[in-house]
Amino acid sequence: MLPPELPPLPALTRAEGELVDRYLEVVDLLGRINPARAELTYGGLRAAQALVGRARALRDALALMHQRGESEVHAPTLAQALRVLDGERRATRVTVPPPQGG
Repeated sequence: MLPPELPPLPALTRAEGELVDRYLEVVDLLGRINPARAELTYGGLRAAQALVGRARALRDALALMHQRGESEVHAPTLAQALRVLDGERRATRVTVPPPQGG
């Protein structure tokens, strides 16, 4: 059985696509670092080390948008792209989980 077909990504500029990709990379790393969800310190350490470079890439994506005159963030369109790319689930790992047994 084939997996369900994902909805198409909305039309994004190249810089917007970079922004979304770099943002999700940072979110994934923060999820691995989250002490409320982590299992091993080594994995958190490796993610924290990688975070520096990914945060720099995120900054560069935003700087490129600004340099190209893309001064507005089209939040509804970018939110749609994040949903298609499973951003809601990925961002959940950054949050503090609810108390157990409560």
